[in-house]
Amino acid sequence: MLCRLSVRWLQPRPALQLRGLGPPAAPAPTGGPKPSALPLWAVASVSAVGPSGAGGWYEALATSAPVQGAEDVLLFAHTASGLPWWGSILLTTVALRGAVTLPLAAYQHYILAKVENLQPEIKNIARHLNQEVAVRANQLGWSKRAARLTYLKTMRRLVSELYVRDNCHPFKATVLVWIQLPMWIFMSVALRNFSTGATHSEGFSVQEQLATGGVLWFPDLTALDSTWILPVSIGVINLLIVEIFALQKIGMSRFQTYITYFVRAVSVLMIPIAATVPSSLVLYWLCSSLMGLAQNLLLRSPRFRQLCRIPLTKSDSDTPYKDLFAAFYAKFISRK
Repeated sequence: MLCRLSVRWLQPRPALQLRGLGPPAAPAPTGGPKPSALPLWAVASVSAVGPSGAGGWYEALATSAPVQGAEDVLLFAHTASGLPWWGSILLTTVALRGAVTLPLAAYQHYILAKVENLQPEIKNIARHLNQEVAVRANQLGWSKRAARLTYLKTMRRLVSELYVRDNCHPFKATVLVWIQLPMWIFMSVALRNFSTGATHSEGFSVQEQLATGGVLWFPDLTALDSTWILPVSIGVINLLIVEIFALQKIGMSRFQTYITYFVRAVSVLMIPIAATVPSSLVLYWLCSSLMGLAQNLLLRSPRFRQLCRIPLTKSDSDTPYKDLFAAFYAKFISRK
């Protein structure tokens, strides 16, 4: 399974020319192309996938308009800032997360806070409705099943009316996922195209620029991180985000518990996956995860929540960071 996932990221892409930035680059010299930094098993597997095979859907995604738009954003950031590619990737990630996902995350917290504040009213309605249905069932001789169905149908309608009244339907809180996930995919595919394709900018191959655009222990952004520092860092940061979410939830339902375990498993699985893709992708994933961690911590600040006009709730704390540290210490450090 891991091999199949890695192959999709490492499949070669047809040569691309940057839109509106000069003529195509000259053909490669007869001495042969740049030796591949990818594992031999990956190269062999990729060559076996035909355009009409399993890679067809990915090729369609790699040449789609959203991915081309992500390529243009990356190239614009690189050209306008004059930064090396590692800095351009960092700058683009921070800008997109700050301008797109942070406002959406604040809106998500706004909706969830209003839903939380409705819970006492919903419980009160449920208690009175249960009594009324019981009396009505006794008068009309309803069966337990009929009484239960009547209660559920009426309760669903009343709760929906409350959501409409306060304009806080829980589905609105999912808008962050529907924007953030596609953006993450498009940016990842765009960087994969740069790392393995032949997109050109001002006469130079973007792949060649990435090959010298790294820093520290990963100077070549088209190669894998053989030290595993970046992949392991991604796993640690993602797990930290999951634990922050879990620590602020008291009395999670069984479904929420299963989701938490699932996300933990995905965070761990991302480590070997990140070790089989070019470092440019892993750097973007790490920057995105770090921004996600910072975003989660920022949205716990009472001042920032007040600035975003997020309603106060019963679960809010005046000292959220102190409480978070105490909960983290109690769960992972002082437990006996």
